[in-house]
Amino acid sequence: MTLTPGTRLGPYEIVAPLGAGGMGEVYRAKDTRLGREVAVKVLPQHLTANPEIRARFEREAKTISSLNHPHICTLHDIGREGDTDYLVMELVDGETLAQRLVKGTLPVADVLRIGAQIADALDRAHRAGVIHRDLKPGNVMLTKSGFNAKLMDFGLARATGLTGPPGSASMATMTHSPTMAAPLTAEGTILGTFQYMSPEQLEGVDADARSDLWALGCVLYEMATGKRVFEGRSQATLISAIMTTQPPPVSQNAPLSPPELDRLVSACLAKDPADRVQSAHDVKLQLQWAGEGGSRLGAAAISGSTPARSRRRSLLLALPLLLGVLGLAAIIFSVRELRPKPSAVLSVQVPVPPNLRLTAFWSDNAISPDGRSVIAAGARDTGERHLWLWDLRTAALRDLPETEQGFFPSWSPDSRAFVHFRQNVDGLFRADAAGGPSTRLCDAVWGRGASWGSRDIIVFAPNATGPLLSIAAGGGTPTQVTELDEALRETAHRFPHFLPDGEHFLYAALPVGTDGFPIYVGSLSSRDRKLVMHSDCAPIYAEPGYLVFVQDGKVTARRFDLKRLEPVGEKFTIAAAPPQSDFTAEPVATASRDQRLLFPAISLPLARLEWLDRAGASLGIVAVPDGHWSLGSLSHDGRLASVANGRQLWQVDLERNVASRLSNDMVWPLATAWSPDGRRLAFDVASQGRSGIILMNAGGSGAVDTVRTLDAVFQEVADWAPDGKSLLVAAISRAGSSGGETSWDLWTVPLGGGAPTPYLATRSFERYARISPDGRWVLFEVFDHGLSNIFIDSYPIPGHRVPLATGTEGRSLWGRGGREILYVDEQNVLISVPLEFAGDDVRPGRPNRLFRLPDGTTEMDTHDGERFLVSSSIAAPSGTSLQLILGWTGLFSR
Repeated sequence: MTLTPGTRLGPYEIVAPLGAGGMGEVYRAKDTRLGREVAVKVLPQHLTANPEIRARFEREAKTISSLNHPHICTLHDIGREGDTDYLVMELVDGETLAQRLVKGTLPVADVLRIGAQIADALDRAHRAGVIHRDLKPGNVMLTKSGFNAKLMDFGLARATGLTGPPGSASMATMTHSPTMAAPLTAEGTILGTFQYMSPEQLEGVDADARSDLWALGCVLYEMATGKRVFEGRSQATLISAIMTTQPPPVSQNAPLSPPELDRLVSACLAKDPADRVQSAHDVKLQLQWAGEGGSRLGAAAISGSTPARSRRRSLLLALPLLLGVLGLAAIIFSVRELRPKPSAVLSVQVPVPPNLRLTAFWSDNAISPDGRSVIAAGARDTGERHLWLWDLRTAALRDLPETEQGFFPSWSPDSRAFVHFRQNVDGLFRADAAGGPSTRLCDAVWGRGASWGSRDIIVFAPNATGPLLSIAAGGGTPTQVTELDEALRETAHRFPHFLPDGEHFLYAALPVGTDGFPIYVGSLSSRDRKLVMHSDCAPIYAEPGYLVFVQDGKVTARRFDLKRLEPVGEKFTIAAAPPQSDFTAEPVATASRDQRLLFPAISLPLARLEWLDRAGASLGIVAVPDGHWSLGSLSHDGRLASVANGRQLWQVDLERNVASRLSNDMVWPLATAWSPDGRRLAFDVASQGRSGIILMNAGGSGAVDTVRTLDAVFQEVADWAPDGKSLLVAAISRAGSSGGETSWDLWTVPLGGGAPTPYLATRSFERYARISPDGRWVLFEVFDHGLSNIFIDSYPIPGHRVPLATGTEGRSLWGRGGREILYVDEQNVLISVPLEFAGDDVRPGRPNRLFRLPDGTTEMDTHDGERFLVSSSIAAPSGTSLQLILGWTGLFSR
């Protein structure tokens, strides 16, 4: 049956269809009781018409619904409306692993991480007595960030009677599995489910946990190699291959995969279940250890094994540190020795030490034009961020002197030097790759990209707003080379990239349009320009004659005609784009002349929400699903919190531990404010140069209002006034965007109509403001030369500014009804400053140390100063790695 939007199944209102398969149709729906989106699967009548099957289905569904696990797609409910039976499941936005594999193999780190998550989910189910029986890529969902895997349809194959020996009616039904979107019935076609079935299942033996481990081995193999373990021209030859043949090792098709993975997959694919790894828990541990370096892989004890079997398994799985060394040597050898032809593609990861954390910005890394070196920004342990250089021929790593707080490096054409910006001293600097002091070329307050051309001229964006400038590589006076178009309301030109002639350069213009950023070709000798395309970021030019950019969430390439200065031909997909950072329009990749493409593989850290008291003791974890949670703000009564999960805006009911999504495209960092009564939430949509403020009802229901009265380049909601009549907004005005220093000023935006008025427009960098509970004072931060200074001033008319602290880490808050200020110092310690008020004066007291925030804390808020909600990262594979593709044009047919 096909349901139309608006149809009700119990409390669930159908919104839109999501897909269909042998188990019926799947729909996006809204739970009208809790206000959350869910997935509703309507079951076909033939699966529930038999009372015995229906009863078994309901029993197993109850068991499956108890599997509360971050990597299992939760079964919320089961119901019947008239003659229609349906399931209600967690709605996971993203794609299946099968869809992801269509794009190509996964990086080794992702194979190990996703594999460990699937194994962890299987372990939870097996401990509850639930066997999946239909594990395959189509039953694994990957969230939009690609970081989390969710296993679907646990046990439903058995519950619906979809099992049996080969050739039986139930086996034939199995081809129409619960998650197969379109059953393949063409003659000679091998149906996907068979290729993940264990030998004992094909023999008609009841599946147990070890059958799931066989299927997991098949999935791991396919993720690493892009190929299925067993193939056949017909059902009979496929079954024969599964029963009798030994598949080639993973390393034969994926030479750079770690030996640990090779041996683990072989252990999962042993024909005899007794010879396999015996538990999903062991598989999870081995994958995690391999992800951490592999040196401890053989140390795991296999539970429930006989001594002989344990010794055999240890011989099979245990490899000492030598294997990790050999794996690194393989990477070094591949980068040093291989000179692939354009059709020969090799993807490797630049080896990053475990104690070096790279930044999560797309443009903070660059490969040299000769393909021999890579520069990237990062910090070792708890040290200061600066630039590092890898010699790809030897894998040697060294830090570059005088590059503290360096970002956006760009190489010279001869690969001997580079330029970069430095945040703490506000300048554009030149340095030699061999080492030595940096040379300051000119001022650059908030640089947004630089490119060093073949004529020894550097084009750069010195600020977040304004035109591009040029300067000689040896130094001199900067010259303006582009001009903002006032008719198009342009506010910034960013991330230039020279073409081979050293005369013309690409760049992106802000604001973004409906088709993406306008991309122009400019010239050193003229301010004339040519619009060449629209894309989701600034492009780069990559030999042999392509533009590389991001479009629709994918790293994309397209031919570029250097004579006509325009793209030609079709687009080609290279890879999924990494999560977007906060640097609007930054390019996603850099390229060398010998067809090496470097781009970041970014894994956002898992983070949790936790309550702390004034002594720093935990008052409990907020029970929300695993994700990249970052706190926005608390409602005034402390019941609700706005949070971000990746780039999605969510609301969390802190009393019931219920999270619901409000928006799919949140800006970063998260800037929100609750109305005084907690009924509405204000947040900005200044993503990618757009401008506007959204007012949304708590829970996301009802009408959405948009406030567009502030003519700004960028803006962030700071706070909602206690009387409910206005917002305090930090913004960069268009009037100050034509050049010079960028300043964030504070504005009062009335909600009942009328023009915004400046509250603090002092040309300083003022953001992150909070209004006192009585509405008489504003607490705000001024960011200056890398330091955050905290002040309070009278409100709504300034004039009684009082300095509170210098050199802080920000996160300043009101506490105890406005009688204290709270902030975090450079040692990550929460400081309390009591306040005394006398008329129009305020007197800060002696600062008191409260507690040191947990490591990894990113945000904090409080509604009373007695307990604090913090978001902090938790132990998980995270960070940024560098993906290097050699012979990258071989990824598509020219």
